[in-house]
Amino acid sequence: MAKYLLLWEGDNARIPVDPKERGAGYKLMLAMVKQGIQKGIVKDWGCFIGENNGYVVAEGTEEEIGNMAEQYVPFCTMKAHAVASVSQADELVKALSG
Repeated sequence: MAKYLLLWEGDNARIPVDPKERGAGYKLMLAMVKQGIQKGIVKDWGCFIGENNGYVVAEGTEEEIGNMAEQYVPFCTMKAHAVASVSQADELVKALSG
């Protein structure tokens, strides 16, 4: 199964000014994150303190990762990066070394 690092950024134009409305929106987003963790797709999630962005480490097929990311649109955008494990990187180095 492929592993991805997704960097997310919230759309500041869509964040309510009212703190109660903002809190309700964040609560909904965190519920979606927890659901992804329960499904086993989201392995780690974090937000950068004092910023409206963060990261997700996820495992799955391209379709699963795409569906997970799409549920946050239009409130967040994500940049996805496929990542290799140490053993995968080791195999790459072995192939280069001939």
